Amino acid sequence: MNPQDRTLRASLAAHSSWANTLDPTSRTAKARAAANGRFERQARELHPNATDDQIARVAGHLRSAHFKRLALASAKARRAKKTAASQKHTDGTPGGHADAHEG
Repeated sequence: MNPQDRTLRASLAAHSSWANTLDPTSRTAKARAAANGRFERQARELHPNATDDQIARVAGHLRSAHFKRLALASAKARRAKKTAASQKHTDGTPGGHADAHEG
């Protein structure tokens, strides 16, 4: 199966699954609790004497930083992929260098 078909099949399965779910919040509650617990543990390690309110605030910032880090990595990967594709189209070689095979 090629990558495009695999992506379409996975998307179809995901949409079918969510169509059969009336309460998506309860379906994902365990995963959210596990993720939140991770950030709360990190916050408590950083600030062992903090109050629960302070831990919640720090955990929220740790969560935001985590997702910003993921977004940054994704943007870098997309840029690199776009640059590589652009170079490939410019000179016709996979690596973007006409002299890549000379040598």
